[in-house]
Amino acid sequence: MNAADALLKTLVDNGLEVVFANPGTSEMHLVAAVDHYPQIRPVLGLFEGVVTGAADGYARMSGKAAANLLHLGPGLGNGFANIHNAKKARSPMINIVGDHATYHLKYDAPLTSDLDGLAKSSSDWVERVKSPDELPAGGARAWQAAHNFPGKIATLIVPADCAWSETDKSGEILNSKGPEDIDENLLKEAYKVLTDKSNCMLFLGGEFLDEESLNMAAKIATKTGARLGTETFRKRQRRGQSIPVVEPLPYFSEMAEDFLKGIENIVFVGSKPPVSFFAYPDKKSYLSPENSKLVQLATFEQDGRKALESLCEMLNANEISEEFLPSPTNPAPLNGELNPAHVGSLIGELLPEEAIVSDEAATSGFAVYPNTWNSKPHDWLSLTGGSIGQGLPLATGAAIACPDRPVVCLHGDGGAMYTIQSLWTQARESLNVTNIIFSNRAYAILKVELDRVGALQTGDRAQSLFSLENPDINWTSLGKSLGVESFTTLTVEDFRKVFSTAVKEPGPSLIEVRI
Repeated sequence: MNAADALLKTLVDNGLEVVFANPGTSEMHLVAAVDHYPQIRPVLGLFEGVVTGAADGYARMSGKAAANLLHLGPGLGNGFANIHNAKKARSPMINIVGDHATYHLKYDAPLTSDLDGLAKSSSDWVERVKSPDELPAGGARAWQAAHNFPGKIATLIVPADCAWSETDKSGEILNSKGPEDIDENLLKEAYKVLTDKSNCMLFLGGEFLDEESLNMAAKIATKTGARLGTETFRKRQRRGQSIPVVEPLPYFSEMAEDFLKGIENIVFVGSKPPVSFFAYPDKKSYLSPENSKLVQLATFEQDGRKALESLCEMLNANEISEEFLPSPTNPAPLNGELNPAHVGSLIGELLPEEAIVSDEAATSGFAVYPNTWNSKPHDWLSLTGGSIGQGLPLATGAAIACPDRPVVCLHGDGGAMYTIQSLWTQARESLNVTNIIFSNRAYAILKVELDRVGALQTGDRAQSLFSLENPDINWTSLGKSLGVESFTTLTVEDFRKVFSTAVKEPGPSLIEVRI
């Protein structure tokens, strides 16, 4: 068989089920090989940022990598932002990037670039195949690398002639690395600071915001009086009725400092000491309180679940106090004009059981998160790397991973335009995604940041760079043009009716919330 076939056979043997693709000429033999493996679901994205973001959402919800099929350096470059977000989430991902044939590279054709350099800047593992016989084994190593705990970005560069040539080689099934053991001395240190009557915080992140880990953390906090905290943006968090509440670190550094004020000891499990998102004049970058003791009990690569289990045993922690469980939220209004607070309470009331929420609502969505603590059990996915344009493709990939679960995407209008092509893929694949677009017709977060960096004197020309008006984006027309049923809501009654119907119906929908 040709080497492209051998590569896909190797990946299928290792467990590959989904290929997200925006291919070009150099990937044609890889595209043709997809036909030979009915185990693979091929999914077309109209932009590489959709492809890479969808692979991240798929990985977060399935726990395994999809393969992205990308076209040379520019294709990888177009997908870079959401590879960055996936890398920060530590999601498993395989990028198969076609390149010019080995003998063609010397001619510096228009699409020739420093592909290896681009790949290294966005990946944890990079390998360039040099012959067709190397391709199957390279695929096996890529799968292995992507699934090293907790998840890595693996990029395999495939020259076209290495894909179309024949080979009799095959790839193996290789074992990936599981979580590393924690340091027993640090476990003892964590036990000591949790029991010394100081103000202590147990700070969780990464893989350890699942229900089992949250229950163990709440038992530890109940026993010791510690507070529970977590990262501002989480890979995947289990939330809802009867699931322990863990407070996220606020986005703005001043609020984050207040959040941590008075904490004398912090024990980190699957996270690291927090820093501010950006540098600001006369403001701190490192947010942990001065003179606080920091115990890195489990890094991202270590077995944080075992760490929590060990602490529970050492403390004889078996009960969860009511203070760590979600409290009832205020009832949603029955009528009136829509505003972010109303939308938050309505989603909190109407969110279906086992929903998956992809959150990139930015300034407009601050009311949704606190209003959904006591909703029916659900999973919450966040913008881990800060590169906007992730929410729609993340929701797309999550829906492919979990076809029996409703997906709700919360998105600011500015960020949604980065990867709006996701709607077309949702329609083509008949995915159960309800996309809520908060339409404030501005990059509102930048207006806040303008003040925070001290750039106070701005005129109309500078302010025009934050405006999404003139012309306004017609969201219902745009959604319908991409095959998605679309609505505009102006009142509480509108939103209640449209949202409650949309989450129950198969197929994608778009709801514009004008605020």
